[in-house]
Amino acid sequence: MHVQPASGPPLTEDALLDRAHLVAGHTIGELAERAAIAVPREMRRAKGLAGQLLERYLGADAGSRAEPDFTALRIELKTLPVHEGKPKESTFVSSIELDALADTDFEDSPVWHKLRRILWMPVEADPSVPLPLRHFGSPILWSPSPSERRVLQDDYERVATLVLAGRIDELDGHLGDALQVRPKAAHGGVRERAPEGLGGYQWTGPRGFYLRPTFTAAILHAAFR
Repeated sequence: MHVQPASGPPLTEDALLDRAHLVAGHTIGELAERAAIAVPREMRRAKGLAGQLLERYLGADAGSRAEPDFTALRIELKTLPVHEGKPKESTFVSSIELDALADTDFEDSPVWHKLRRILWMPVEADPSVPLPLRHFGSPILWSPSPSERRVLQDDYERVATLVLAGRIDELDGHLGDALQVRPKAAHGGVRERAPEGLGGYQWTGPRGFYLRPTFTAAILHAAFR
């Protein structure tokens, strides 16, 4: 079925889903060609291409602003690379504002604003398939269940408690059942301010919240079982 880049943001969830279903089944190469976007030959230069294409075809309008991609609908867009039926990697949610984290309740946090409503777009991630030939899968419009929300909030508050105590060195990928903390910087020289635990502050590398593959695998299973 013929699909073209969107001329503007969708006005309803149904309109967004209609666009997403039109994209499903198409390859990255097909969408890139119709949008006059070159597909890089090297995979390292193609990072984020699938998401950029989806933003253009679905009409995401947030740009680089720290809010959900479809601003009127308050829906975040996430690609989900899938190989052999399972997510291939963790999913970035939001950067962590270390200096403000302990004073921000979960309900008011950037991470919850991103997680309240997500349009998941699976994309083929078989390393044996060239990038232009990888297909987009069927969309999943998702909101956390009460039990999922409790797990996410518990993980967030655990991180906030450590940050408030100045225990920044304990923030690593092992922490959290659904949300994990990972470094988020272009290079090791980037630093930001964080509480020290005694009323002062310290400098450390930026970090971000990511969803574990086990969490997104459960979303896939529930949607397609």
